[in-house]
Amino acid sequence: MDLVEILPEQLHMLRFPIGQAYLWRDTNNSLTLIDAGHVTSTPSIEQAIRSLGHTPDQLDRIVLTHCHRDHIGAADELAGRWGAHVLAHRLEAPVIRGEQPVPDPVLLDWEIPLYEHGLTVPEAPPTRVDVEVQDGDVLPFGDGAAVVHSPGHTPGSIGIHLPRHGVLFTGDCIAGVGQVMLGVFNVDREQAQASFRRLAALAPTVACFGHGDPLAKDTASVLQAAATPEPPLP
Repeated sequence: MDLVEILPEQLHMLRFPIGQAYLWRDTNNSLTLIDAGHVTSTPSIEQAIRSLGHTPDQLDRIVLTHCHRDHIGAADELAGRWGAHVLAHRLEAPVIRGEQPVPDPVLLDWEIPLYEHGLTVPEAPPTRVDVEVQDGDVLPFGDGAAVVHSPGHTPGSIGIHLPRHGVLFTGDCIAGVGQVMLGVFNVDREQAQASFRRLAALAPTVACFGHGDPLAKDTASVLQAAATPEPPLP
């Protein structure tokens, strides 16, 4: 796992072989994890926290952007060991808890080998969700973190917007692999595109994707251009 600083002393990316998570630190040293890597990621996440001069018991919450195994895998173990609360959208919570199956994506032909590669990530165990959130909720970190329901990748996918810091966590609705683009493996591609446009309209200065490097330069304009591609020539 690679630990990458995005905003000094505030925001770091934890990059795994597939996917990534983000660690946010408030001024009172309360820590929030956005997504939790795969099921074997707990030691790496704990080590990352310690390497930054903190302790894992400062982890107050784990916010899950959606139900996929590369995002929720270590959440249950981390929460159980350190007392953090796990948060997810109310539509996603039954899937994360193992009460409902993970919804199948509608794959484009070129996505099939990528999807098969993604399935090499170990399955996530049923994971507790302590707090079910919905669109418009404001969470107590980042000076007010707004939940932005952004369905399409999965029905309960969410983005997290920190307007006072200009930071947006997009989950897998948007990707930054090579270029900023609509995320892959969507259950409803048209709905995902609408969610992309909604997230882009927030005009952040830093965008943190579920896959790919964060965007911190010309962020608002790059997101807007990617969300509204040029129409095809007649």
